[in-house]
Amino acid sequence: MKILLTGAAGALGSVLRPALADLADTLVCTDVKPAPGALADNETWMQADLAELDQAEPLCDGVDVIVHLASIPDEAPFEDLLRPNFLSAYAVWEAAHRAGVSRIVYASSVHAVGMHETNRTIDTDAPHRPDTFYGLAKCFTEDLARLYWEKRGLETVACRIFSCSPEPQNVRALSTWLSHGDLVRLVTAAIACRTVGFTTVYGVSANTRMPVSNARAAFLGYVPRDDAEDWAAELTAREGPADPSDGAQMRLGGPFATIPLGQSGVAAIKAMADG
Repeated sequence: MKILLTGAAGALGSVLRPALADLADTLVCTDVKPAPGALADNETWMQADLAELDQAEPLCDGVDVIVHLASIPDEAPFEDLLRPNFLSAYAVWEAAHRAGVSRIVYASSVHAVGMHETNRTIDTDAPHRPDTFYGLAKCFTEDLARLYWEKRGLETVACRIFSCSPEPQNVRALSTWLSHGDLVRLVTAAIACRTVGFTTVYGVSANTRMPVSNARAAFLGYVPRDDAEDWAAELTAREGPADPSDGAQMRLGGPFATIPLGQSGVAAIKAMADG
């Protein structure tokens, strides 16, 4: 099996590279950045701007599965997201179609449904409710992926990633945490499943307080193992009582649901952590 990993120099790409190298016969990594260090024996690195179709096409030659992570991973002005988050999605799916790629595993995001309330326990059929331009790009790409499945037979698993980190970082993450181990399990399941068509699945660990349901995606075989509840006492004591008047605590998108459009959600999260 030949796998193409886009956004390979990013936070999620760095976690997935070793696992994908073990899974694939050949792993092709791509990013706008150069290779960060030593490569596995079956791994190659190619710098490319995926917003350019003529740069995306050669990467897909002979590829069976694409794990597509590449994008700006934060809210920003629409004009800043247009090429890396919107146009690159079209280029990747079109290049994959032309090359005969069978499946794309896409790093979508909770921010595609970030304005849904935390207390509704939505499933994967919930309608899009993006919280930012960043979330809108995820909605666009999910719809593009569904179109390419229904019109061209290119399968996609859209993994709506929540709060991916080695350990849960705040009280919100007691419900939204995705451990690195469960990230690997999620992507591996999305690659290994026999048929997927177009499928959405929430990228979240087996948290006691999980605010969404993956019941409709159970056929993928994704079985998370980690639970943020192990950190509950420590995080709750550190942050104090909840504030139900705070929209960031009442929406799935957290601070992304309350920041002004075009302003960094990552900076807002960092400001909260710094007090």
